[in-house]
Amino acid sequence: MDNIGHYNAAHGADTFGFRKLKSVCWNLEAPRLYEDALKSGEAVLAKGGALRADTGIHTGRSPKDKFVVRDATTEGSVWWENNGSITTAQFEALLADFLSHAEGKALYAQDLYGGADPAHRVKARVFTEYAWHSLFIRNLLIRPELEELASYVPELTIVDLPSFKADPARHGCRSETVIAIDFTRKIVLIGGTSYAGEMKKSVFTYLNFTLPGAGVMPMHCSANAASENDVAVFFGLSGTGKTTLSADPSRTLLGDDEHGWSGKGVFNFEGGCYAKTIRLSRDAEPEIYATTERFGTVLENVTLDPISRAPDFDDGSKTENTRCAYPLHFIPNASATGRAGHPKNIVMLTCDAFGVLPPIAKLTGAEAMYHFLSGYTAKVAGTEKGVKDPEATFSTCFGAPFMPRHPSVYGNLLRDLIAKHHVDCWLVNTGWTGGKYGVGRRMPIRVTRRLLSAALDGSLNRADFRRDPYFGFAVPTSVPGVEPHILYPVKTWQDKAEFSETAKRLVAMFRENFKRFESHVDDAVKAAAPVNSLAA
Repeated sequence: MDNIGHYNAAHGADTFGFRKLKSVCWNLEAPRLYEDALKSGEAVLAKGGALRADTGIHTGRSPKDKFVVRDATTEGSVWWENNGSITTAQFEALLADFLSHAEGKALYAQDLYGGADPAHRVKARVFTEYAWHSLFIRNLLIRPELEELASYVPELTIVDLPSFKADPARHGCRSETVIAIDFTRKIVLIGGTSYAGEMKKSVFTYLNFTLPGAGVMPMHCSANAASENDVAVFFGLSGTGKTTLSADPSRTLLGDDEHGWSGKGVFNFEGGCYAKTIRLSRDAEPEIYATTERFGTVLENVTLDPISRAPDFDDGSKTENTRCAYPLHFIPNASATGRAGHPKNIVMLTCDAFGVLPPIAKLTGAEAMYHFLSGYTAKVAGTEKGVKDPEATFSTCFGAPFMPRHPSVYGNLLRDLIAKHHVDCWLVNTGWTGGKYGVGRRMPIRVTRRLLSAALDGSLNRADFRRDPYFGFAVPTSVPGVEPHILYPVKTWQDKAEFSETAKRLVAMFRENFKRFESHVDDAVKAAAPVNSLAA
């Protein structure tokens, strides 16, 4: 076996169990990974210098193909209603077949950190079959200094082999695609998918399992800071604006997707960003757009002009989930450390395609926990086959697919931290106003940014507030620079009766979804539920 690059020779690929590999390329940087990816035909070069790769049939994650080993470590601690399970024997068979499948292959390995706080980070070694996958995960996680590699000993090992096809009968999975996690042995096996995001979310899932025991709150959020003690956290599902709204030129970016909240403050889990690029605009999002024209960025499933090789970010013919992955330092005002103090503000983002929620509302601690456990957003027509009208989506903790423990574990951690640090909490609707999707319009980004600025600088706390008649939370009655009617959703609708019926339907959806959490929360959180006007 040829070993190329810098690594700890005492802990090579053989210590994991690999045998008869052709070679392992260790901790290669972008130039060599570009060369190998282009030479093998895995990727092509885009105008400006980014590397463009297609992910095949999987253009997003495969949550139904994700499984956790059910053993003494996980039996009583994993939320099995939300996580698929396989036995130890099935995982052993899968691991043996992965190692056999790898024989004769040239693999790439990256030794990285998950977590900017040394007290709470995991050393993650990632073996990949593709050179572009190696560049992707190198961009997304935290890269050790060169001198650290000689003594690096991994704690978590991820093996990513897209050409491997799982056998449901033998491996206990659902299809030829599999993402299997053994928390006891600290191993993740990914096969049958070329979607690179599975790797980064596997690290997130691991930290979501391990950190709560240390009193650290793992969060699916972006974060930025105006100063050490003026930190803002943005929770939200895909498409709600986490990356866009945290990329604020007047504030330092901590990260765009995954963070922890410890006794010292907030820290990024990652060393890069994974931003959606569909309809990306140079004018609206200049910092993110600039990264797509840089050497080292990976573009996923982005259409290129066949002649100029210029990206067409308006083309969603393959998927709406087009992405770019780049190191955090590609953003000019990104934090060098990925760490800051405790949050001053928490923002929960939702894309309400029903057009019912106000553009911003202030939440009490109990209301914040209610909406955190609800994790609401909405799908819109055209994003999935068969979706003709808006459909409510509830992904608890704004990240159910990555939550191995019961949501109450994360909810209780968040509630206690909010109370201890006196954090202001806000619900922001980046979805529709003036009607549901197809009738109204998308909430203007200038309105969202103006309201967020007022919330983060503290001036919004001095506004007059009213109580929303359906959801009960506090909504400002006026904000300088924002047209007053947009703060009253019903006033933006032509058909007021239809607004009322739509609001009632959404309230009923919230209440029905929350029934599964009622036995895990106190009376204050139950009382934060929206008014069930349908039953009134």
